[in-house]
Amino acid sequence: MDKQNDLTIKKRPELLLPAGNLDTLRTAIFYGADAVYVGGEAFSLRAKADNFDGEKLRLAIEFAHEHGAKVYVAVNIFAHNEDIKKAEDYIRELSDAGPDALIVSDPGIFMLCRELAPDMELHISTQMNNTNYRDFLFWRKLGAKRVVCARELSLKEIREIRDSIPSDMEIEAFVHGAMCISYSGRCLLSSFMTGRDANLGACTHPCRWKYALCEETREGQYFPIEEDERGTYILNSKDLCMIGHMGELVSAGIDSFKIEGRMKTELYVATAARCYRRALDDYFRDPELYKANLHLYEAEIGKCTHRAYTTGFYFGRPGSDAQIYDSSTYIKDHIYLGTVRDIADQTHAASLSDHVEITQKNKFRVGDRIEIMHRDMTDSEVLVEDMLDGEGLSHMDSCPHPGQKVYLKLSEKPVCGEVLRMKAAKE
Repeated sequence: MDKQNDLTIKKRPELLLPAGNLDTLRTAIFYGADAVYVGGEAFSLRAKADNFDGEKLRLAIEFAHEHGAKVYVAVNIFAHNEDIKKAEDYIRELSDAGPDALIVSDPGIFMLCRELAPDMELHISTQMNNTNYRDFLFWRKLGAKRVVCARELSLKEIREIRDSIPSDMEIEAFVHGAMCISYSGRCLLSSFMTGRDANLGACTHPCRWKYALCEETREGQYFPIEEDERGTYILNSKDLCMIGHMGELVSAGIDSFKIEGRMKTELYVATAARCYRRALDDYFRDPELYKANLHLYEAEIGKCTHRAYTTGFYFGRPGSDAQIYDSSTYIKDHIYLGTVRDIADQTHAASLSDHVEITQKNKFRVGDRIEIMHRDMTDSEVLVEDMLDGEGLSHMDSCPHPGQKVYLKLSEKPVCGEVLRMKAAKE
């Protein structure tokens, strides 16, 4: 059987994007996500994200379902006794809201979900260190539909898991985003150093800090920790990026390609979503087309705010080159300006007939050249011709305050949902 015919019998993997709030969820779906994962008001491992209260969650689920996408809600903290009663009430609320699945870690929370929401699909979080096929079979026996792989697994190990579990049990795996230095993200550093528990959703990311050695009798004297001349960020992992390995991921039998980033901007989500969407679609259309366009995906994903990239554990245990030793800052080639929320029509004032509405995220000016990100992974470079305040009354030269509602007239009119960005100034 040739490769193209073989693809016709393979299940096309789901593209799963993060959403820290309702706007990001809409952007993820607009740019090609099949599903999004979100956190509710409680019991999620991203407490600093905006997250979704009851009404916002219902709106998110309604929007996703109207556009043929799914919503998975993370309920993946490791609960203490004091959390159980609140968890019971929360699970009942989630059941009423109607998400497509709940993502859980704690076995106690898992059993609560089974009892209180018996018809709800349950996914097992990567926090449970799912490293072998017996783990998958254990959760299958308890009623789980999907298990998220530990990030420490190779493609060979995932393939072995696929061959050892029922065909209707799903495998989810991270393919892009930040990597945690701790095993499957179960970190104690944040709790120990700041009192903010990573396993309760409040991680302060101390793995990105700069460290030195201090000897107890030499107070105030700090000695650099250096593996070599490059520096001291010994816990600072590169970001995962598997955009160049669609074939290997598909062949491993992964059902859902997961992108990390519930704390990230709409620019990050839009860039990652449309890039992986295009790469996956091209691969299933023709693997040779995917190979021919690989340079396009790599160039586009490089515009996403990121650290240097690695393939993580997929091709074996990473060595010292998977760490970043000289910096903890992101590579930022483009700046997020805003997302088109509304297109002026006959209901708007005549002065706004050629304008679009955005909530501005970073400063830019009339006369700047900016980019409209289209869903098909093309961009239009356009001129900012006019800018009006949130009332649509006063002309502005620039918008210096993040969060401002402004109306823009561009040399090409974008469609509602498209993200606007501009190239970052070279330092």
